[in-house]
Order: sequence, then structure tokens, then C-alpha cells
Amino acid sequence: MRLVLLGPPGVGKGTQAVRLSQRLGVPHISTGDMFREAISQKTPLGISAKEYLDSGKLVPNEITIGLVKDRLSNADCEAGFILDGFPRDVAQAEALDEILKGLGVPLDAVIYIDAGEDVVEKRIAGRRICAKCGALYHMTNNPPPEDGKCTRCEGHIYQRIDDKAETVRERLKVYKAQTEPVVDYYRGRGILKTVDGEEDADKVLETIISMVQGRK
Repeated sequence: MRLVLLGPPGVGKGTQAVRLSQRLGVPHISTGDMFREAISQKTPLGISAKEYLDSGKLVPNEITIGLVKDRLSNADCEAGFILDGFPRDVAQAEALDEILKGLGVPLDAVIYIDAGEDVVEKRIAGRRICAKCGALYHMTNNPPPEDGKCTRCEGHIYQRIDDKAETVRERLKVYKAQTEPVVDYYRGRGILKTVDGEEDADKVLETIISMVQGRK
């Protein structure tokens, strides 16, 4: 099963990707994890990505696409994968098509988790993340331990600057400009499936499972 998860920031893509990975038995691949792994291993692409990240700049498409190509070529992706955070624009979507064509495998479905701006704003403002392993928490739905240490690795849990309330609206503007066209791209391909992201997380998961297994 080869899936892409799309949706506005804060809609729960990361949470659903982790749970889908466990249910379907395929790896969850996020751009953040790829960057951290490549940087820790000091690969050429990782070194290049670190230079941009350290200077506060966006990592160029060619580097991100190169990392995705390397990751999808790994043996653990032979049975499938769940992409979270990629593609972010139409150029990346087209690049993913070329990567998969080179690997000789199809993209089974693109899951678009949709929700209103007021809902995602509230979700983002409450989000917290582990600085060490990237585990996600939420002040309402999945609060971090009182000591501020991750239950998975005991890393420091913090709120990202771009998750603060004053930056959320700007992130949504960027999303609408860059990523919403990707939704239309995959809708035109006939492989887009839309899920109501305002539903309970468990219901969203079961809806996605039903969709990808052909029950909906």
C-alpha cells in the first residue's frame, strides 16, 4: 500500500500516519524524519539540508526530492509506505510521479484530511513535540508529562515557534498558496480520497482504512 497524506497544518496527518503505519505494516515517512536521519548520518544531501535549516531557510526542492528518492529506494518500502509532508507543491508531486515510475510502482491513493481553519488553528496552538525523537503531543488530546520529558525517549518537549498562535494564520496562507493545488493535481488523477478531519481521530483512522481497503 503506497499512500500520500495531505491536509492543512494541524489537521492530524502525523498522528494518522503513525497509526496507519502500524495497521498496514508499512513505514511512515515524514520529511522531518528524513532530514533528521540524513543530517545525523552526514550524507551529502543531509549536509546540504542542514546548511539551509541552520540559516532558517527553506530546503530547496531538489534536495528534498533527492532525500525522498533515496528513502523510497530502501528495502523497507518495497511493500509500501505512507508519505507525510511530501509533496508540498505541484513540482514535488510531479517529481514523486517520476520517482515511482523509476521504481516501477504505483501510488495507490492520496488521502486528503480536510478541516476548517478555526479547527486547525486550535489544534496547532496546542501542539507540542519532542526535540529528540519527534513524538507529538497535544495540550488537550494527548498532554505531555508534567516533567516535560517525552514518554518515548525522555527528550525535551517544546512548542515550535511556527506552532504559536500568532504564526498559524500565516502558515495557513502559505498552505493555501502552495499545497492546495496539490489536492487538485491528485483529484485530476482520480486517486484523491477526502476524509472529514474534524471527526474523532479514531473515526478518521477507520474511515481511511475502509477507503484504502476498498470498503468505501
